[in-house]
Amino acid sequence: MKKRPNLLLLFTDMQRADTIGALGNPIIKTPALDRLAREGTAFTSAYTPSPVCVSARCSLHYGLMPGRTGCSENTPMMADNGRSYPALLSSAGYRTHAIGKCHFTPDAYALRGFQTRETQEEGVSRSDYQTFLLERGFDAYEPMGPRGEMYYLPQPSHLPQSVHPTQWVGDRACRFIEEASGEKPWCLFTSFIHPHPPFTPPRPWHKLYRGPLMPMPRRAPDQGALLTSINRIQNRYKYRDQGIDLNLLRCIKAYYYACISFVDYQVGRILGALEARGALDETLVVFASDHGEFLGDFDCFGKRSMHDPSARIPLLARAPARFPAGARCETPASLVDILPTFLAAAEVPAPASNDGRPAIDGVDLADLASGARDRAGVGSQWSSGPNGQYLWVTRRWKYFYSAADRKEFLFDRVADPLELRNMAGLSLVSKEKIALRGALLNSLKKDGGVDAYTEENGQLSWKRHPAVVDGLQSGEVGELFRQTELSDDPDAFLLFQDAPKADMPKAEGIGPYQT
Repeated sequence: MKKRPNLLLLFTDMQRADTIGALGNPIIKTPALDRLAREGTAFTSAYTPSPVCVSARCSLHYGLMPGRTGCSENTPMMADNGRSYPALLSSAGYRTHAIGKCHFTPDAYALRGFQTRETQEEGVSRSDYQTFLLERGFDAYEPMGPRGEMYYLPQPSHLPQSVHPTQWVGDRACRFIEEASGEKPWCLFTSFIHPHPPFTPPRPWHKLYRGPLMPMPRRAPDQGALLTSINRIQNRYKYRDQGIDLNLLRCIKAYYYACISFVDYQVGRILGALEARGALDETLVVFASDHGEFLGDFDCFGKRSMHDPSARIPLLARAPARFPAGARCETPASLVDILPTFLAAAEVPAPASNDGRPAIDGVDLADLASGARDRAGVGSQWSSGPNGQYLWVTRRWKYFYSAADRKEFLFDRVADPLELRNMAGLSLVSKEKIALRGALLNSLKKDGGVDAYTEENGQLSWKRHPAVVDGLQSGEVGELFRQTELSDDPDAFLLFQDAPKADMPKAEGIGPYQT
């Protein structure tokens, strides 16, 4: 009987697509990811199904677009339907395990199909990683680094490399591989919180790159016209809208790159653990991230936008029998493709449909890489109603619509890969814009996104929502996102994105909140 492959998903948080050396970045050092690109296939038109953590991960986990999960923001995920990729693989005899950040909501400690988990999460009061720190005498409060006002200020970690959160995930993944039984195949989700801010690499990694030597951020002469309301809102509550300091931005990029290089170091260790067991070529290795980060491009920070720095993601796949070495696939791809890719590799049938629509939205990445299957485009969605942003991407074109701004955006991905000019108002490409708009609206209709469009005489068009300009009512970020205008008071809507201090794991005499 043919042995089924192991399945390894290496996942980061907030990593841009342009942060892999082998794929054209001349500054960053990523030898392990370069190896995956050299020995596998890189999907160079990969986009997140939703450019924010929870909704992107929900779509990844269930292979469904946000219109079908009902999750398009950092809000509670859909109830577990028993059809997540770990649940389907567990039922087919796989050993399934997750290490690191899952960001499951509303229950951060849920399994959602995994047989076991080792937890490391942001904004939780206890996790396996925090317990690990306390048992060794380290402070377990804000182990990823100070948040709040410090969220976008680069800073070396207060923890040594040996117990840094990125190192812990790498250590646990290597141990899982070393101890895995050879009797049954396994599926391992290895998820790093970095390079999500705060940008806190351990010493001496914080000096791997130096600020003055880093490239300047991307800027456009009329970049104000390229932004949407959510860009301005994020800049405000991330404390980054009171002037641009290019020296600081280059330092931010240096620390962000250092975080990625330290993750890359762990990826190299994990590949080495597979090689030591003779299991590398018996394992399908996929590397991806949930979404990107503006990192100062267009004077913006954060995500929640359809511009490439936020919405485009790295996606690599290595399996000698399924993915050609050194190949570059320009066919649009998505995180929802990972579930069917794992099922196909494991020879597990896709679940049956129960409502007339396909049970999953993605396709096998191996079919895209081989050309056995083509795809015209992929979509993405952030939020809904008056805040919704909706994206459609093809090999050549990128179209998105911001409901809060009632504005369309169109970019030529070949002629203008940096997205420096919005062509949506140019009559010379109106035919292309109309076709892309139609493809996106039809996709949303298929997925059930009824709050995005109206239909009259069979014609779909964008729904025009009334403008909403309410004040914050509860101090929650979600309330701020209901704004379509920002006060000109520079202190209005400043928030604290702190980690909770209540119910921290207790260890006598350890940590600032122990009494």
